[in-house]
Amino acid sequence: MIHLKEKNAFITGGTKGIGFGIAQALLEAGVSVAITGRSEGSVKQAADALKEHSKGSNTRVIGLKADVRDYQSMAAAAQEAVDFLGPVDLVIANAGLGHFAPIHELSIEQWHETIDTNLTGVFYTLKVFAQSLMNHQGYFISISSLAGTNFFAGGAAYNASKFGVTGFTQAAMLDLRAHGVKMTTIMPGSVATYFNNHVPDDADSWKIQKEDLGQIVVQLISMHPRSLPSKIELRPTTPGAVGK
Repeated sequence: MIHLKEKNAFITGGTKGIGFGIAQALLEAGVSVAITGRSEGSVKQAADALKEHSKGSNTRVIGLKADVRDYQSMAAAAQEAVDFLGPVDLVIANAGLGHFAPIHELSIEQWHETIDTNLTGVFYTLKVFAQSLMNHQGYFISISSLAGTNFFAGGAAYNASKFGVTGFTQAAMLDLRAHGVKMTTIMPGSVATYFNNHVPDDADSWKIQKEDLGQIVVQLISMHPRSLPSKIELRPTTPGAVGK
């Protein structure tokens, strides 16, 4: 039996959307959480909302300003999380963004921001927690995308980053499973989030909802340690657009 109330989680990009939904689900399951974001204001607002969401439970919440593109920033946030929560045994690398343009219009800055956030950020997140995950036989989950296997016009930077996340996580899983670390890549299709400045509304009801991702994470960490779903593709049951 997996005792979730004994676990502490660290979630990048946890101030809204998928990361926030995962944090809510983990708190409901009894897991204490640390979330990160790049804005002091958004981190505080999200952490306050999560504390309110979990009021009356024994869980703890901390919001940390950190930039996944900066290794030292991530190392400092990781240490703050451990100091506040105790050993972290569940890490969700969720922070991400997207710039979409034909390759001849995509700027150098847009390329680097996409790769540095979506791919290098996952590497840094795992790197700062690798030893702790090995020490505590923990779990690392990366949020990739169906864009990590299906390319499309205008998606060169985003496709490259998500193909990279999928490949990186699967290869790292082979490195670390001998040390008792479980690793999963979740690859969602269309999700009703604030991604790329979108504001979810009733028209997004057909899409995957943030709480659906939270449910999957709770189910993954609740599974018997002998089983590992290493890669999960998740699509809306009824697509609103071809290929999504």
